[in-house]
Amino acid sequence: MSLVEINFDGIVGPSHNYAGLSLGNIASASHGGDVSYPRAAALQGVAKMRGNMERGLAQGFLLPLPRPNLGLIRDLAIDASAPRQLLAAAWSASSMWTANAATVSPAPDTADGRCHLTPANLVTMAHRAQEWRHTKAQLEIAFGDRQHFAIHDAVLPTFGDEGAANHMRFCEGHGSPGVEVFVYGRQGGKFPARQHEQASRAVARLHGLDPAKCVFIEQNPEAIEAGAFHNDVVSVANERVLFTHERAFADRQGAYDAIAAAFPALQVVEVPESAVSLDEAIRSYLFNAQLLTLPTGEMALVVPTECRDSASVWAWCEQMLASNGPIRQVIPVDVKQSMANGGGPACLRLRVVADPATVDPRFMLDEMKADRIEAVIAETWPEKIDPADIGTDALAKTVIEAREALLTVLSLDTLA
Repeated sequence: MSLVEINFDGIVGPSHNYAGLSLGNIASASHGGDVSYPRAAALQGVAKMRGNMERGLAQGFLLPLPRPNLGLIRDLAIDASAPRQLLAAAWSASSMWTANAATVSPAPDTADGRCHLTPANLVTMAHRAQEWRHTKAQLEIAFGDRQHFAIHDAVLPTFGDEGAANHMRFCEGHGSPGVEVFVYGRQGGKFPARQHEQASRAVARLHGLDPAKCVFIEQNPEAIEAGAFHNDVVSVANERVLFTHERAFADRQGAYDAIAAAFPALQVVEVPESAVSLDEAIRSYLFNAQLLTLPTGEMALVVPTECRDSASVWAWCEQMLASNGPIRQVIPVDVKQSMANGGGPACLRLRVVADPATVDPRFMLDEMKADRIEAVIAETWPEKIDPADIGTDALAKTVIEAREALLTVLSLDTLA
């Protein structure tokens, strides 16, 4: 069996809108009420996926969840008297950020030799807490081969779990046994700490991980207050490399030492506050990037174009490339519609180490399928959504029919 890292990107849904529902997400809050452009957002996402395929990487996708969520509207009795935010929650396209879909432990790390996936419960925010059961339904189809995959229920909602956005893995190669790092926050700050330590520890036990190969680290509360609502806003890992901001962790040196004790080959590429401030790192999403191993063996960092537009961030990237370190390329991509809602390139993908032959082929992308997806988006996705449109019958009809058209062209009508 040939294990490789597959990035599963979320296709941006036809109800993509800016309702500003995510407390602690600075970009989401600052764009709340703006007009959104779902068609452009979805096409930007497909273009990012195409770029990874062109680099010779395995690429999959997950589908938009059913919106408006009529079950949520029924369960909360949402009507004209209910807060507008509850209605907007039922229309949210936030499942596009599949880094929050689940936590994934590859087969080489687990006791039973299967890849384990636990959907995130996302209980901190109402618009996201509705997702996990529909997400699990997709995961059970995409990774339905029970010889190779195990799909769990979400962790008990007493403990908030935000999935892979607070999880990192270090290894000599993606198919080798690895060390899994879980980053959690502590409550009591200006913004909610969304990842609970006990949720992380429960996931590690559910996945059958070796305790000696697990590291639990506290996120810096200053980073959370600055807008790093997930660890992947200030850190990203790939194989031997940790790419991180100086202020990412509560105990910076203690975090590095703990990871290195479990994984001695660790290489830390740290961006100092003096070069890129924490605020600028969060604004540009320098760390919410895809750190990828290319077929050549070189590592590339796929960043949002906002990084190129930032003088301090781009100067640091150029300095990093000149230093002949482990990251050899920096590739800007346009995901502006996602960025305006607080999600960069890393938010849009779930990393799964697996043999592509064991994945349901309907969820694996190729050029022909990308063409078909783009055609459906161009024909059926709304060009724009004004927040005042949310809740109207006309928009509901458009959004529902657009998603159904995509399911049909991908032969996934069972998810309708």
